[in-house]
Amino acid sequence: MARGTSKATKNIDFEKSLNQLEELVEEMESGDLSLKESLKAFEQGIKLTRDCQEALSQAEQKVQLLIEENSELKTIDLDDEIDDEDLFSE
Repeated sequence: MARGTSKATKNIDFEKSLNQLEELVEEMESGDLSLKESLKAFEQGIKLTRDCQEALSQAEQKVQLLIEENSELKTIDLDDEIDDEDLFSE
């Protein structure tokens, strides 16, 4: 495997990683894991969290590119309800 593999080319399945993270949290919260198993699960959880954060960051960058207008970035608050007309008006 090439060492120079770019993070940008890394394909992250956000939903799969998030589901795995949720399963890990449930397993850890059950209290049935040994200390060694808990540490291993925690380490895996950190990796999954980073993968999810990277996927979200990549998605945010794509959204910013899609809403770029006349070489200026139009910032849209995604927490507010916005009609399609607001997004695509000239």
